[in-house]
Amino acid sequence: MLRSVSSDGTSGSERNAPPASRTRGARAMQMKSQATQVKTDAPASSSEGGRKRVYLLSEGNKDMKMLLGGKGANLCEMTKLNLPVPPAFIITTETCLEYFEEGTGDLPAALDYEFALKAIEEDTGKKFGDPLNPLLVSVRSGAPASMPGMMDTVLNLGLNDDIVEGIIKTTGNERFAYDTYRRFLNMYSDVVMDLDKEPFEEVITSIKKRKGIKLDLEMEAADWKEVVEEFKKLNPNVPSDPREQLRGAILAVFRSWNNDRAIRYRSYNNIPDEWGTAVNVQAMAYGNMNDGCGTGVAFSRNPSTGENKFFGEFLPNAAGEDVVAGIRTPQPLEEMAAKWPGVYEELYKYQEQLEKYYCDMQDIEFTVENGRLYMLQCRNGKRTAKAAVKIAVDMVKEGALTEAEALLRIPANQMDFFLHPTLDPKAQKTRIGEGLPASPGAATGKIVFTPDDAEVMANMGEEVILVRKETTPEDIHGMKSAEGVLTALGGMTSHAAVVARGMGKCCVSGCTAAEVDAKGKVLKLGDVELKEHDVITIDGSTGEVYLGTVERRSAAEDEDFQTVLGWADQMRKLKVLTNADTPDQAAQARKLGAQGIGLCRSEHMFFEPERISSMRAMIVAEEKGERLQHLDTLSLFQREDISGILKEMDGLPVTVRLLDPPLHEFLPHSPDEMQSLADTLGKPFSVVKDRVKQLQEVNPMLGFRGCRLSVVYPEITEMQARAVARAAAANKKAGLDPKPEIMVPVVSSAKELRLIVPRIEAAVKEELDKAGVDVKIPIGTMLELPRACETADQIVGTDAVEFISFGTNDLTQTVWGFSRDDAIRFIGRYQEQGLLDFDPFARIDEEGVGGLINMAVDKARTKQPETKVGICGEHGGEPNSVQFFHSSNFDYVSCSPFRVPIARISAGQAAAVEVSAQDKLYRESITNVKRAPK
Repeated sequence: MLRSVSSDGTSGSERNAPPASRTRGARAMQMKSQATQVKTDAPASSSEGGRKRVYLLSEGNKDMKMLLGGKGANLCEMTKLNLPVPPAFIITTETCLEYFEEGTGDLPAALDYEFALKAIEEDTGKKFGDPLNPLLVSVRSGAPASMPGMMDTVLNLGLNDDIVEGIIKTTGNERFAYDTYRRFLNMYSDVVMDLDKEPFEEVITSIKKRKGIKLDLEMEAADWKEVVEEFKKLNPNVPSDPREQLRGAILAVFRSWNNDRAIRYRSYNNIPDEWGTAVNVQAMAYGNMNDGCGTGVAFSRNPSTGENKFFGEFLPNAAGEDVVAGIRTPQPLEEMAAKWPGVYEELYKYQEQLEKYYCDMQDIEFTVENGRLYMLQCRNGKRTAKAAVKIAVDMVKEGALTEAEALLRIPANQMDFFLHPTLDPKAQKTRIGEGLPASPGAATGKIVFTPDDAEVMANMGEEVILVRKETTPEDIHGMKSAEGVLTALGGMTSHAAVVARGMGKCCVSGCTAAEVDAKGKVLKLGDVELKEHDVITIDGSTGEVYLGTVERRSAAEDEDFQTVLGWADQMRKLKVLTNADTPDQAAQARKLGAQGIGLCRSEHMFFEPERISSMRAMIVAEEKGERLQHLDTLSLFQREDISGILKEMDGLPVTVRLLDPPLHEFLPHSPDEMQSLADTLGKPFSVVKDRVKQLQEVNPMLGFRGCRLSVVYPEITEMQARAVARAAAANKKAGLDPKPEIMVPVVSSAKELRLIVPRIEAAVKEELDKAGVDVKIPIGTMLELPRACETADQIVGTDAVEFISFGTNDLTQTVWGFSRDDAIRFIGRYQEQGLLDFDPFARIDEEGVGGLINMAVDKARTKQPETKVGICGEHGGEPNSVQFFHSSNFDYVSCSPFRVPIARISAGQAAAVEVSAQDKLYRESITNVKRAPK
């Protein structure tokens, strides 16, 4: 390899020199100062063309995350707070986007970071590329939003053969030098040059096997030297010029913004592709020099439980990747307190300071180099749903946050944790292993050993547990698909634990007794041998692993969770209703806080075996008189169910949607089933066959359904209206307060309503008059078609139409021209290629579908200001969509029962954003008020 340029050998400052008991070598590797100090005459930036591309830590702050990334912005802030941060510079996210825009494959032409590199040299007293006093750097990604492990990092950059020899001479520590060199060669080959990691790992494994050792710590200097020589054979093309290495690493970080795992993670977490990543180039701090060094990850509170207790792990004589990769099981911080009490006390002080400063639980990465602490990162920590709720409630009690501020810290989309079961302590179970409780909750599923298998089986509707020796960022899609994750290695802060917590997935890590044979697809836990697709249950709250299925119970009664729901209910303006079709569903939804039913799908009352026969008989009827007889039978079923639903929802609105699906969906299609129906009805097979054929449609979604059934078969609509009225009358006579509503689906024209609504009114009036009761039964309609939105003023101008509810499932289909049932085949590819930022069936498309909705609401309320407006598609329970409906001044959202708590929290958060903004303005205003003289 090429020789490096010599330096002036500037030594470290006396003020920051380590204690005299430390070696001369350790002192030589020490940084000159603990925080970036910039000369007043130093260049401020790389700013050709008016754009500032490079920032020193003294130039940024925590509010610059969109430009400097979360990691960089927080490094700047810690530097402002005088914490011991290794000096660094940050290349902006805009420069990353500039790289993609230029498309040359090289760094942007205007990017110049030499001045910043010199600033780090001056601050550390070391020189980049100098064998006598080398500066090594880390090159890390840093997106505006936390994406743990998804993008690339290169550590120990700046090494070559000559510099390694210089480190050996300077430190007298040959083992450290070669351990550091092999890490660099391995990481650079993988990250920058895209070489397979497996051959590199096999080199280390074979040497360990030959020597009869298992741990990296047992490797000696000669062993690491041998590893380095083998690595150079595997990849002889690693540049020897440190500046060329730095260029390659920065390019690799830029490219990693668009690697598969980063794209998947952004898709899962709604992070925009157009943000880009910053690049953080930072002086190395060494945790792998000797037993007086180490590295770790800490949280100011427990990220699994939320307990207000300093929590974390560390590894002595190790580098940072050893902790997060899970290749060694780390030690708890309590052992660090015993080993290095002074360092622990300093770390404790900093975590306390950072939590108070950011008013949130902090995730901290640190390195200890010969007894000196360096802070490498702080960020708002990933946490489980349970921890998020407890931390929010506790911080309000502590006076650190207002209720509105605390509510905004809750990840609403994770709150379904409280609606899914935990293990029943009374259940029979067979424990077969135990690891670390990395992410709480309970999960049961079939064992799979690869992320691809997890994704495939989950798409087939199977529940799976992903079992790995340790997870890597490439496993992200498997972790997303699995019910839970079990790893043999890793700690509470390993990749598996952090990512699982962020996803709200159950995880048991560090199950050291587990022998995972991914190739043979076998898991051994003691005497138990399990094969692929065998069923296990894992408990992420205790770390235990059980054989087979274990009974579970609900976690919904959590006291802190109920407190958070109470905050949301006090703040929110939106009412939260549910989509429910049976009395049982209605009862469950009311228990979960639903304020009524926004969508009762009346057709769901006819699918039971006893009822489907009557429904089919009505459809096959050859003349109206026969059809009316069968409708009388169906009316009994409908009235019974609606009466039960009204009873469960006593005093709350219940919106019954008239028959919506095409009639052919109720009919049999195989010859045997058609013959059976003909025999039951006493009709010739040909009559049934002809009727089935007659009702078949090429495009049922746009076919004979919804209000079109009411137009052609008004007797069906009249039967349903009478059933609603009779059910309401029965409840009223029983002393209850029924509040039914009738909703007409798939309307495209006000003319349809002018024909249908009077028939509904007449049927309802006749039944209520017969019963001698007075019940108000409002009539409304669903807006599911673009034309309905365009003519919303005409629709609400129809006599007796009092409300509109957007059916966003069908509206999304008709706006996009996507079939919801078929789009799964291509939507994933659209997202991967940047054509869609999210699935529009999962989250409301604010620009397209949302634009139509806002236009319709404006038209409707201009015509009839008192019109009640709601939404009853599945978007009604999705947090981002709920915020959109809040901003569009809806009266309510309606969603499936188990999404009601999520919708309540989301609606509360939408209001809390406004409250927090007003509080901020108020605080700023009173701060700036000049006091009158006394």
